Amino acid sequence: MSCDDGTDCEQVLEGLYLFLDREIDDASCEEIQAHVDSCSDCLSAYDLERLVKTLVSRSCSEVAPQPLRDKVLYSIRTVQVQITEQR
Repeated sequence: MSCDDGTDCEQVLEGLYLFLDREIDDASCEEIQAHVDSCSDCLSAYDLERLVKTLVSRSCSEVAPQPLRDKVLYSIRTVQVQITEQR
């Protein structure tokens, strides 16, 4: 799919995650931003991905309670020992 400006929407959407994380060069960011600003379909996709990223970021910022962390670490160590013993 292409927009009126000739930009390939699929290509823009493929770079959306890199754009959201600012993991691409400034020129590419500007190009994607300009496209998103002028393309309602890509703007909707951008808004959705940004919302998902925000929700995931917010939910991943909580620290697990110490008893849970201890239990997970114990389970990891147990599996490591089992693997080592099987070799």
